[in-house]
Amino acid sequence: MFEQALTYRNVAAGRKIACKTLVSAGLIALAVVLPQLVHLALGQPGGVKWLPMYLPVLIGGCLLGAKWGLAVGVLSPVVSFLLTSAIGNPMPPAARLPFMAAELAVFALVSGLFTKKIAENGLWAFPAVILAQIIGRGAFLGLAALTQHAAAFTPAMIWGQIKTGFAGIAVQAVLVPLIIIALRTVLMRDEQHD
Repeated sequence: MFEQALTYRNVAAGRKIACKTLVSAGLIALAVVLPQLVHLALGQPGGVKWLPMYLPVLIGGCLLGAKWGLAVGVLSPVVSFLLTSAIGNPMPPAARLPFMAAELAVFALVSGLFTKKIAENGLWAFPAVILAQIIGRGAFLGLAALTQHAAAFTPAMIWGQIKTGFAGIAVQAVLVPLIIIALRTVLMRDEQHD
């Protein structure tokens, strides 16, 4: 959707990359800060319940498309881990980092596959987000099943976390598409009047 808006405005290729880089960096920063705020307000269980890092990643996928969204999805937990490790409380924990990076990559990739449809009609953000959530959480569960003998996670443990996170998933299934629809209205405003 962002690409379409930039193309409509005849933004040069180099400037497109700069714009997408800035938006990606902003979303990654939000993916680092938002969990910290939720953990401060609600503690660690609040993070598992509300899944704050997922929100900017889903926005990134819908807004930026599969490739750029994928980068946001992978880099968000990695950057968060590196920055929070420097202050002594890594988030996500090292054992969870590869799983979370994989899960968020799937979230961003799947939602990013809908970006052109979302540019045409903002309501496509709803199936984009819901499908990304289902496939992403399924990927996390599947990865836990494949690695349960070598990793600290079992499918039962991950399923418990998935059930705990249903509230966050449900809120984001509504909130993210509404944010995307609002952004689409702003980004595509001039195009819609032609």
